[in-house]
Amino acid sequence: MEGAKGEGPAGVVAMENSSEHPRLQDHLIRDGDFVVLKREDVFKAVQVQRRKKVTFEKQWFFLDNVIGHSYGTTFEVSSGGNLQPKKMMEEITSETKEAGIDNRNIVDDGKSQKLTQDDIKALKDKGIKGEEIVQQLIENSTTFRDKTEFAQDKYIKKKKKKSFLCFIFRYEAIITVVKPSTRILSIMYYAREPGKINYMRYDTLAQMLTLGNIHAGNKMIVMETCAGLVLGAVMERMGGFGSIIQMYPGGGPVRAATTCFGFPKSFFNSLYEFPLGKVNSLLNGTFSSKALPSESKDSISVEENNGTLLDDLQTSPKEMEENIIEVIENNHPQQETMEVISQEPEYKEHKERGNKKDYIQEFQRKQEQQKKRQIEAATLLNERNADGLIIASRYHPTPLALSLLEFVSPSRPFVIYCHYKEPLVECYTKLRERGGVINLRLSETWLRNYQVLPDRSHPKLMMSGGGGYLLSGITVANDKQKSESCAVELQKTEEPTAKKRKVQESDSALEDLP
Repeated sequence: MEGAKGEGPAGVVAMENSSEHPRLQDHLIRDGDFVVLKREDVFKAVQVQRRKKVTFEKQWFFLDNVIGHSYGTTFEVSSGGNLQPKKMMEEITSETKEAGIDNRNIVDDGKSQKLTQDDIKALKDKGIKGEEIVQQLIENSTTFRDKTEFAQDKYIKKKKKKSFLCFIFRYEAIITVVKPSTRILSIMYYAREPGKINYMRYDTLAQMLTLGNIHAGNKMIVMETCAGLVLGAVMERMGGFGSIIQMYPGGGPVRAATTCFGFPKSFFNSLYEFPLGKVNSLLNGTFSSKALPSESKDSISVEENNGTLLDDLQTSPKEMEENIIEVIENNHPQQETMEVISQEPEYKEHKERGNKKDYIQEFQRKQEQQKKRQIEAATLLNERNADGLIIASRYHPTPLALSLLEFVSPSRPFVIYCHYKEPLVECYTKLRERGGVINLRLSETWLRNYQVLPDRSHPKLMMSGGGGYLLSGITVANDKQKSESCAVELQKTEEPTAKKRKVQESDSALEDLP
């Protein structure tokens, strides 16, 4: 106990080691971390909070006991919704090791199982656990020992999923807590809510990160409507180094999947946001920071027409609060499946206190901070030296690509994703006509899952039909940019006229010498 409190020498050593190696505790689950719950092939992203009831696969439990354990630990749901670390499962019996060579002589006539549903129900009424019931099914099966080892495993899994055993095994659910990553979250979204990520498969997302040359220190422009999954993947690969400018339509960016990554706050210091509706004004040079962020109903203003702050906040507090609530709900839409906090914690806190005046001031402060960040994003875009462009949107890619490529430096990659091929074909044609790009390539990633086992490896019967299309290329300086750069270089290298005349006079003087 003394070492844990840091009162003895052992505690001093532990504190020093933790300060020298701050990442030693990264593999441990802490309160407030975002984790992914895994049960067989089903995933769900949640936030670890004490005494918070979590529902997963029609089963509820608490995540208090996972705090302090390593990622990848497997837990078993016990009585009362508590999670207990599960030990390595032992083999059922030595009899299950007996397996046949093949299944050619097995006939599925429905008579191989001696136990009936009434017998299984009677076993359940006696309080027998699910594993023991499965063992009874194995012992009363006349064809189990003749099955191959792989067929025996499939038989056991199939029996656990039977309707008359689900009510038994749901109380003995096995759950693994894993660390969020791009692959896990993309598989989770694609399996449960593919429409929210525009049906982007995880291998397609990997191709985008590779073709876009995403790495630390980049200055990237990301335009996506995939619930923040593509943005989170770019942030994960950049590791908090560099800068990312997220272009968003509507009232504000959606980052539900980005929140599930559980990035530290330092990662968001280099993340900027800019409204897509202001891109044309930025290109034309008519962009004004006065229109940010309050231009329409999407961003409210508690100022009078003369621009002064309202002194009397009690004039219509109810209407003002309703407007603020409406803006927050529009800018931060709730997600149905992901158990993340879509509304700001300050909003809930102020709503409980009922202190409307303080909340309005806090909301104004955040609006000013958002406006400042958008001005910084406009400054970064005006430099027009971005290192790459990523587009994965439900909107037509052609106008997006033609406008956003203006902010990308020459000799930089860009990647555009679309679930359909026809919009990318049109975008391909427009980019060829516009010029300034080379190595244009329209591709579709083919994915096939294989079952790899000794002497029985084959493609799986169920597989994805398509994961979307990618249009990639590299930017180059077009004729206008080349002429401007050449003029600048000539102006720098050309000698002044006075210097030329002086050199010519000295040369003529040298010729007159005997």
